This record gives sequence, structure tokens and C-alpha cells, in this order.
Amino acid sequence: MTVAERTPAERPKMFPTMGTLIEHIPQSTQSGLAGHQPTRIVPGLFDAHEDNVVFATLQGLFNWARSRSPWPLGYGLACCAIEMMAAGASHHDIARFGAEVFRSSPRQADVMIVAGTVTHKMAPRLRRLYEQMPEPKWVISMGQCANSGGEFWDSYSTLQGVDTVVPVDVYVRGCPPRPEALVEGILKLREKIFKGG
Repeated sequence: MTVAERTPAERPKMFPTMGTLIEHIPQSTQSGLAGHQPTRIVPGLFDAHEDNVVFATLQGLFNWARSRSPWPLGYGLACCAIEMMAAGASHHDIARFGAEVFRSSPRQADVMIVAGTVTHKMAPRLRRLYEQMPEPKWVISMGQCANSGGEFWDSYSTLQGVDTVVPVDVYVRGCPPRPEALVEGILKLREKIFKGG
């Protein structure tokens, strides 16, 4: 006997038919509730697969995709750049989070990591690179010198925080911050991008 010749009663019980999986809710006799009635899934085959259906907006899908592939523009200016390079090396491996290749062109990057001391002479160049990045774009300020001037806060040539030139999304503290701190900053940025920020 082939599978096509079997009657529904002869089918194995572990493979329920669609009729046994979907149970129709009885028609209502109340006015306004008659007509098409929703169906509900009877516990059985679909229990293990209920979480496979995802409802989302298109913008939410875009935010999810962007949060999983932040392409950084490496802007290393001082000792924090060494820690940024270490975060990209095999021990910390920010490639796990989609940020594996530091872009050398601002037109290919969407995250600028400002690592180190920003001087007044460097600030216009930093702003120009930021403006050349395509939208949407984000900025990570790495280290106390980029955050607030750091130990050079009273210097005539040091910028008092990179947020005076470009909008900063995530601040990574430390002097210099360890690679793990930058990894945590990238994870925080991923959360922000996912939420639509």
C-alpha cells in the first residue's frame, strides 16, 4: 500500500493531519460577530515552532540588520588606537559582532571610533570625515581624551571632548580603555541602533 492509497484513519498518529491541528472556533450567534471566525492552533506539531514566526516593521528589520554589521572607520589618534587595534585582533575579535574590517574610507563606514586626543588642528578634519560618512552614522568616543580632554584638559591645543565637533552616541571611558571596554561600547551601540537610535 502506497502513501497515496492510505485513508486518514490509517495514517500514523505521530503525523497529525491539518484538520486535527487547526480547530475552528464555533460561529457566534451575537450580532456583529458572525462571519469569518479566527482559528487557533491545537497543541501538537506547531508547539515547537511557534517562535519561528516574527512580525516586524520594515524599519525594525533595517535597524536589526544595521545593528548586526557596524562597519567602523578607524580614527586612531593616540594611545587608545593601540587598544582599538587589539580589539580587532584575534583575542578579542570584534568580528564576532560584524565589525571585522576597519574601513579606510569614510564612504564605506557607518561607525566612527574616535580613539585618542583630538586637537584643535585635527577637529576640522574629523568633522569633514564625519560629513563624508553616509547616513545613518554613529560615533563612539573612546578614551578620556576623546571624551573630555583627559589629562590634557587644561592644554591650549586640546579639544575639550569630541562631542563639541560631532554628535557622540557611545562614550567608552578609561585611559586608555581596555579592548573589552571597546567591545562593550560596540555592544551598547548595537542595542541603540536596534532600538532605532
